[in-house]
Amino acid sequence: MEYSPKQIVKELDKYIIGQNKAKRAVAIALRNRYRRSKLPKELREEITPKNIIMRGPTGVGKTEIARRLAKLVKAPFIKIEATKYTEVGYVGRDVESMVRDLVEVSVRMVKDEKQHEVESKVAPIVENKLIDAIALARRDGTLSQDKAEIKKELQEGKLEDEIIEVAVVDAPKPIMAIGGPEISLGSMFDGLLPQRRKNKRMPVKNAREALMNDECDKLIDLDNVNSEAIRRAEEEGIIFIDEIDKIIGVKNNNSQDVSREGVQRDILPIVEGCTVATKYGNIKTDFILFIASGAFHVSKIEDMIPELQGRFPIRVDLDSLTEKDFKRILSQPKNAVTLQYASLLKVDNINLTFTDDALDEISVMAAAENESSENIGARRLHTIMELLLEDISFNASGEHPMLDVVIDKNYVQNAFKDTKKKYDLKKYVL
Repeated sequence: MEYSPKQIVKELDKYIIGQNKAKRAVAIALRNRYRRSKLPKELREEITPKNIIMRGPTGVGKTEIARRLAKLVKAPFIKIEATKYTEVGYVGRDVESMVRDLVEVSVRMVKDEKQHEVESKVAPIVENKLIDAIALARRDGTLSQDKAEIKKELQEGKLEDEIIEVAVVDAPKPIMAIGGPEISLGSMFDGLLPQRRKNKRMPVKNAREALMNDECDKLIDLDNVNSEAIRRAEEEGIIFIDEIDKIIGVKNNNSQDVSREGVQRDILPIVEGCTVATKYGNIKTDFILFIASGAFHVSKIEDMIPELQGRFPIRVDLDSLTEKDFKRILSQPKNAVTLQYASLLKVDNINLTFTDDALDEISVMAAAENESSENIGARRLHTIMELLLEDISFNASGEHPMLDVVIDKNYVQNAFKDTKKKYDLKKYVL
């Protein structure tokens, strides 16, 4: 399904409160990709994505907007920290690694889709191999059993934890490259070397997964997977560059600014459009959508080198969260933090509910804390909720029948009475 901009914003509203300007910007950028795909090839080659830079404090939804956007359209997506390119020496990690990581994500997505298509064909083969392995294991234990009985037990799910021995592909262990990521020597020679197999003992549920992957790989054309993954990364890929303000120096004589400007100049050709070599083939970055974000407390977007500024034509300011926003975050999203804790505690027979005045009190506390100390946005709610529910989480064991627990305003105030005294003293400290 191709979403209209209004539909994209509506979907994002299910998970992210407020920030309508940012949602509109990414919705338009995404829809423009669909519009571009419908144009003639000659014209399509001339239209590049309009990259976006988001400015706002931490915890207000910058990363979540990009992540939900990619999930919505099933696009290859990676989030990288700009600071990782300044960790080692002047430059740090090779900036082209962000594109290679995107291709890896795309390959995994395409491969998963292809596996899903052939699963029904390989399921009987995997089942027969499991039955043979179970029968062999029981014969070794002097327990003989008819394969028809084993098949019946297997289909009823009674044998999931039984230990069997199966021959699986022995994947080479990755090694750590100096100053870089883990690499696998085996992956460098994919398709060139024969696959080694090794007998391993594991539960039936794990053996099923290993055998399923093994059998699916035999039916999947990896060349087609790789070419489709490259195409998808080129045309639909999204790279989210977080903390971009940390590689922007303030205009003074600080020697660190030389390093930061060097990182910006390394990132520039990737965003401008270049060709990056990967083990799956060459990929052009011209049509990848780049979304950058940062708090910009110390530096400003205008402090970026002009060439890089020009590659992020769309700039969006995100708002700080208010008490009303915090209350909506606690109650409205599909993944609201209150629903998460209620679901977790239901496992231990605790039926947790929150009254409206409790949500008001938590919202007031979160807003006050963000004002009096560091503003960490919605992440403040996780801190408050952990402290609020600490006793309940610690004492819940699942040994008692279902117990109703209601969190009201008084419970919240009692839980934080000592903490509030501590913070009240701040106004007297000069």
